[in-house]
Amino acid sequence: MLAAGLAGDLAHFRVDPDKLETTAEFVAQIIRENYPGLNVPLHARWRHFAFGGRDLWAETAAKAHWNDARARARAEFDLAIVSVLLDAGAGPEWSYCDAATGLTVTRSEGLALASLRMFEAGLFSDDASDPLRADASRLALLTAADLARGFAVTETNPLTGLEGRAAILLRLGRTIMENPRIFARDDRARPGGLFDHLAAVAGNNGIPAPAILHELLMALGPIWQNRLELGGLPLGDTWRHPAIKRADASDAMMPLHKLSQWLAYSLVEPLQRTGSAVIDIDGLTGLAEYRNGGLFLDSGVIALREMNRAQEAHAIDSELVVEWRALTVALLDRLLPLVRERLGIAPDGFPLGAMLEGGTWAAGRKLAKQLRPDGNPPLKVTSDGTVF
Repeated sequence: MLAAGLAGDLAHFRVDPDKLETTAEFVAQIIRENYPGLNVPLHARWRHFAFGGRDLWAETAAKAHWNDARARARAEFDLAIVSVLLDAGAGPEWSYCDAATGLTVTRSEGLALASLRMFEAGLFSDDASDPLRADASRLALLTAADLARGFAVTETNPLTGLEGRAAILLRLGRTIMENPRIFARDDRARPGGLFDHLAAVAGNNGIPAPAILHELLMALGPIWQNRLELGGLPLGDTWRHPAIKRADASDAMMPLHKLSQWLAYSLVEPLQRTGSAVIDIDGLTGLAEYRNGGLFLDSGVIALREMNRAQEAHAIDSELVVEWRALTVALLDRLLPLVRERLGIAPDGFPLGAMLEGGTWAAGRKLAKQLRPDGNPPLKVTSDGTVF
């Protein structure tokens, strides 16, 4: 897609690679502001449980009575998988008021905090004496009304894609129950069962991050509904675009896997805490979501051929959105060495996931606020609650 853009062959976007230099300066500046010591963690769900210097999940985990480190890891897999799958775009009108902290939070952080509170309250558990877990049997029974209460949805506090979120958790529960070999190795069927599977795959040599993604895509493929399939496997966040030319059954298919890759990043730390090494973290790509994509559009690295298209709402499978998201992934790879150079950090000390966390996501949000009073992204995408 990037090659087609650089050649001027895309229908909806122009690409100006010369603008990457100034964009890299801006991102490096944001990273220094957010992490003066340049000790930047991965862009994982765990960052969204931290507010005002408090790590709310760490506080909860410290008070819990775990049988061993693996029990905590299973719970963290439960929380990460459910929370990430609930984290499609919230819409501009929704917010979450947290009684325990007094915080009112919007967008991804608000979804994270609400999902954490639901998890702590045992909404996803089928055992009242063990609330810090998610059971497949319970997930398969959750309704949109259950989530509406957890997200504090009202007529005046609407959440985009509520039905889609409930449907994906229902399919998650059913898929897990149908795959006990992966998800019920050492416990009842639960998302956290994937921890035991990945730990076994890692063994003594560690597990490459792309292998985590592979296992997620294979094991959780059935949760994606009304998506492209290949060889009978639902492909999830994969879309068609005529610029993609291949001489096999994947012709015209563009895989992006935004939620699955963010989930893969989010599973790294629980694995590491139990002693499993995770290698080749740069084997994952950047995330095709609206803050990273908004950064490149707002900074002029890419530009719409028809500026009036920014006023329209675009379907997630439209050529325009597929172009935007694919260009975002490719340009993040181009941006990374430029940012490393400006920070004076060697490649092995600053993976792509760190640039996503420390720089591009925050930079995209900051630019959006500078350019638009509501801070919304530069393009409007109609989301079903399962992409972004």
